[in-house]
Amino acid sequence: MQLSHGGENSPTGAPVARWSVEQVLALAPDAASRKAGTRLGSAGPWSGTGCDATGAVWGLCKGSGSTPYRTVVDTTGPAYACSCPSRKFPCKHALGLLLLRASDDAAFRPAEPADWVETWLAGRRARAAQKGGSSAAGGDGARGPVDTDAARKRAERRAERVTGGAQELEQRLGDLLRGGLAATDRSGYGLWEETAARMVDAQAPGLAARVRELGAITGSGAGWPVRLLEECALLHLLDTAWLGRDRLPDPLAATVRTRVGLPMSAEGPPVRDHWLVLTQYDTPDGKIVTRRIWLYGRGSGRTALLLSFGAAGRSPDRALPVGATIDAELTPYPGGGQLRAELGEQFGTTAAAVPPPGIAAAAAPAVYGNALREDPWLEAWPVTLRDVIPVPSKDGWQLADAYAGAHAGAHAGAHADAKADSTADEPADGPADARTGSALPIAPAALSRPGLWKLVALSGGGPVTVFGELGHRGFDPFAAWDPGEREEGGGTTGGSLVQLV
Repeated sequence: MQLSHGGENSPTGAPVARWSVEQVLALAPDAASRKAGTRLGSAGPWSGTGCDATGAVWGLCKGSGSTPYRTVVDTTGPAYACSCPSRKFPCKHALGLLLLRASDDAAFRPAEPADWVETWLAGRRARAAQKGGSSAAGGDGARGPVDTDAARKRAERRAERVTGGAQELEQRLGDLLRGGLAATDRSGYGLWEETAARMVDAQAPGLAARVRELGAITGSGAGWPVRLLEECALLHLLDTAWLGRDRLPDPLAATVRTRVGLPMSAEGPPVRDHWLVLTQYDTPDGKIVTRRIWLYGRGSGRTALLLSFGAAGRSPDRALPVGATIDAELTPYPGGGQLRAELGEQFGTTAAAVPPPGIAAAAAPAVYGNALREDPWLEAWPVTLRDVIPVPSKDGWQLADAYAGAHAGAHAGAHADAKADSTADEPADGPADARTGSALPIAPAALSRPGLWKLVALSGGGPVTVFGELGHRGFDPFAAWDPGEREEGGGTTGGSLVQLV
């Protein structure tokens, strides 16, 4: 996904990025909004369109009534406002405006904002200034002083309830093992749901979620008792870690509190960087929709995760254009790895950046293993793989390092000579260092998604750079870069970013 650039300047002096069509569609809260916004992406229904140097775009959209809808978007946020009655963010009119901007630059001329646009922009600036002043003063004065004693007592009471739940869960796990795992399929799901309900009563939603996952393993296919034993062991480890949390190092203790479901707040000094938006995707969880946005800091080299939630059928409000780079501050949450962060002040959106440095597939398992030492309950870890080739395997697909992929292709009768020649003179520590035949299986969840075929087509039998999560089930690809020009060392520079989820 290539981020186009219109030459405007942001308030910080950096160029303001103009989003591509694919990036705009990725912001849609659902398929219906995406379809409706596409219909409004032409010049026909629009009048009074304009843009300014701060990254604001606006226009009037003809609707069913006599008065057109007033729509404005601050692309540096992004933030949206529209006079239509829709409760979706962004609404179809905001999507249509951005689609028109992406496809027809001539429809937008630099101009002074209309009065209604300026009023909205001034309100945003005032709120941002007030928020900054409140933070500098140590908080929002309107809330009054925090009753620290009452908060401490509430936290102690909840910890006591969680401890009681953990002790009860330990007893149930012991009974389960003494009765034999093979007999659990005769108990049905009711046993697990009852235990999960007890953990909810104990105010430990993290434990409740893991208990429900145990119920889904029973009878899930060949080898399920082994998988059940593994998950029971991890749950036992979490129980005992909570019961002995006072003896744990602070980062691990914070991880345990998060895993059992206690709320945590972002803390520590914010990290300002130019953050590349790697991918954005939604995961339904009952009545809640969780949106995950992965970022990579160009200066800090950190990978960060933003989480937002939507309830009652509504998509989360936060959305960032995939492939863009935002100049912003992130405040990390405590815990092992410190991946999750809170988005703070944003200073602008700039053109797309080059991919993260990336590693070979051969080195990726060690990265995941190191992360497990800080968080033993970690399902997966973000990894950027450099110069890998998607190749079919007996059970699905895998991502092989360049040499390994070429070797597999030779047996398949595709690209063998070209790949062998391209890696024959490479040093052992070069990018094709995976001449040992290293490859990572693609996770089962990705095998049924259209993104897999996007990745295969993008590669065309050649090496690509791929971002995703590596876990015990394999590598789940989320985004990839078009192969760019070959570098002197044999790698690829990477072109535009393509989302795979």
